[in-house]
This record gives sequence, structure tokens and C-alpha cells, in this order.
Amino acid sequence: MSNNPLHTRLCDLLEVELPIICFTHSREVAVAASRNGAFAVLGEALRTRDEIERDIGWVRDELGHSNFGIDLVLPARSPSTAGPDELLAEIPAAHRDFAQRIKEKYQVPEPKNDVALRRWSGLNQKIAQRQIDTLLDAKIPVIATGLGAPDFLFEAAHERGMRLIALVGATQQAVRQIERGADMIVAQGYDAAGHTGGVGTFSIVPEVVAAAGDVPVIAAGGITTGRHLAAMLCLGAAGVWTGTVWLASEESDVDPVVKERILRASGDETTRTDCISGKTMRVLECPWTEEWEREDAPEALKSPYQMLLTSSYLQGANDAHRPDLMTEAVGQGVSFVTRPQPVAEIVRGLADEARSVLRGIAG
Repeated sequence: MSNNPLHTRLCDLLEVELPIICFTHSREVAVAASRNGAFAVLGEALRTRDEIERDIGWVRDELGHSNFGIDLVLPARSPSTAGPDELLAEIPAAHRDFAQRIKEKYQVPEPKNDVALRRWSGLNQKIAQRQIDTLLDAKIPVIATGLGAPDFLFEAAHERGMRLIALVGATQQAVRQIERGADMIVAQGYDAAGHTGGVGTFSIVPEVVAAAGDVPVIAAGGITTGRHLAAMLCLGAAGVWTGTVWLASEESDVDPVVKERILRASGDETTRTDCISGKTMRVLECPWTEEWEREDAPEALKSPYQMLLTSSYLQGANDAHRPDLMTEAVGQGVSFVTRPQPVAEIVRGLADEARSVLRGIAG
């Protein structure tokens, strides 16, 4: 084993010190992680074109370079032109009535602010196209996509010298994305926060590594400690994709009441459900997820209809800062997130523990 067991080909590809990708929706977390040797990917799926341009400019000003990525959610089968109001009108009355009964039962207030999920790129291709155009115009070094991506994006990005990371939850998806031109693959296990498949991290990572050939594989799913990082490198991954570990950091802009819940949560307080977006995703349990698991609940709608149906509940809960109602996309590794820390300390902790474990294995 080399003197630096954490220097992998992912470090060379992304020009970073550590094989750690920090996925976050917080600009401050992204900048802090980048300054401390990780590679930051900023989630912008709910941002308008102006907001994305603002965030890119801010991060570049803070870092003095463009060495970071942007993540979008680009479902392959989003409606072509319909807007949020048109899509809402297509939702069956039985589903609208069930959602309303949940809101009445738990006294969920109406949203005070604009409903953020109605700006989600998965709603229609026009929203997604505006977001994609913004990233292509800005020549962001790395674009990460979950749930798929339009075919033209691969060629357009490569023409501009940009790289693409594809997040997948199954080995056949990884093969397909590599065939389309993905430069890196995130093999995301069942343990992960947000949209994820049904195969555990410990199984999917070596499967995808075996199928990916020379394409670097990045492991995701429950990775919140240095031991997790070391284990994924032993499974053949070139690095790790982390998200949950940053949510309660000092720099994070997650609502403080949600941070407190995250710090107290265990992995079995998360649930993998399709009642949020219409696709399976892991979140903290809340009344919305519990009610949709009842036998008399209607079957969740497909995306993006279920996301729109959920949006009023989530926005109302968030605007009221009601911890009994709120949820967050959180992975099963959340039980290791027990205290607020600066991002720099989290990065150092992950790296130091991983080095210690790997050197111990090497004897």
C-alpha cells in the first residue's frame, strides 16, 4: 500500500486531495469542503436559472477557481410542456382528497412562501432545459445527474470539456450510462438518502466496479465515517459520494429544528418510500410517509405527479418550522452524525480514520 492510501485515480481526475465528494445544497458547505481537500457538488435541482447563475458566481468568487460540480435531477420521462398548475389538475380526486385529509388530521398549515418543489427540474422538460443551458453556458467542470439525463447532454458537455457523473441504483443502469458517455458512475446503495434503488451498498459497489471497466466508480449509501470510506476503497471504488454527513454541519443551512432531529436520529428512523416523489427515496419518517403506508392509502402516483401532490404538505411544514411534520432526505448512516461540527473537521475525521483503517489492514 502506498504512503498515501487515499490518493486514488478520482483524486487525479477531479484534481483534489481526497477521494471524497461532498454533495450538498448549501453553498457554504460546498466551499468549505472544497477548501479542505474534498470535491464539492452543489445540488441545484430546485433553483431557477437566475439562482443557479448566482450560486455559480458566488462559489467561484469564494474559491477563486471552478473546481466543483453541479447536480441536477433530470428524469428521462418528464412531461414535455405542462406546467405545475396543469399537472396538478390531472391528479385524481381520490389522491387530492387523501392528501387533504392528512393535512387536516395533523393541522398542517398552508405554505407561507412559494412552493419550492414547483421549480423542480423533473416537472417538465422546459425547466430542465433552462437549468442545463445554464450549466453548459457556465462550463461547469462536472455535471452530476440522477434519474437519468437527456442524450444530447453527454455530447454537449464533452464538447465543452465538461465531465458527467451519473448516479445509478442498479448495475444495468451503470452499463447504460457508460455506453451513453458517463465519465464517472456513482453506485448508490439502498442505504442512501434521497432517490435510491433496492440493492445494498455493500453489494452494488463491487457489482458496478466489475461492470464499469476503466470508468471510475464512486460509492454512495450510508457513508458517514472513515471506516465506510476505507471499506468502499477496499471494494474497488475510486472514492465516495457523501451527503448525510454534511446536513448538521456548522455551515449547513438546514433548518435548525431538522438538524436537531438528524443529530438524534438512528438509521431505522428513516424510510424508503415512493410517497414523496413517486420514485423510491429514503427520508426521515414523518406523518406524510406514515399515512401513505396505511392499507387504505391510494397507490402513490408516478413522478412528477406525486411530487406535486406532496409539495404543499412539505412547504407548509417547513414554513411553520414544525419538527413533528418535517422530513429530510437522510441515509441510514445518520446514526453516526451525533454533533454539529465544522465541515473542515468532518473532512479531516473521514480522512484520518480511513487512513488509520487502511494502514491497519496493510499491517
